[in-house]
Amino acid sequence: MPVVKCKICSKSFYTKPFWLKRGFGKYCSPVCQHLGRRAGKNVKCHICGKEVYKPLSKLEHSKSKKYFCSKSCQTTWRNSEFIGPKHANWVHGSYAYKSVLKRNKVPKVCKFCKTEDFRVLAVHHLDHNRKNNKVSNLIWLCHNCHFLVHYHDKDGKIMEALV
Repeated sequence: MPVVKCKICSKSFYTKPFWLKRGFGKYCSPVCQHLGRRAGKNVKCHICGKEVYKPLSKLEHSKSKKYFCSKSCQTTWRNSEFIGPKHANWVHGSYAYKSVLKRNKVPKVCKFCKTEDFRVLAVHHLDHNRKNNKVSNLIWLCHNCHFLVHYHDKDGKIMEALV
């Protein structure tokens, strides 16, 4: 029996002459045979740089031409890329103030009474302009304090305490 080298791992192995005539006997094992039949290529993950194999269909159908090793890397990229005006549901951004505070990691604590229960917290605009969504203009207030600021703060004492 002739000794042949595997096309993938270069390991020497015995094969039958009949297999060689028919074009077989190129791989030492089913694992190497499977690796030899793959038509795609190895690409680097766009987020972590890990090398990962992608079949041709995935390489051809990628709109962004960015490839990822896992769903978590893909989600990390998507959440950083499609934000604000690039997001499919973006209208004009006048109601995006909660996400502005969350993205800038402002702690969820009422500025006045120090309540930490996120279920009762609301965002307050210091200048009362709902379109001014700068971080310096936004604060967290519980519903009770928010009501007091809007309806019982005629002389501005509560607002002075907040600023």
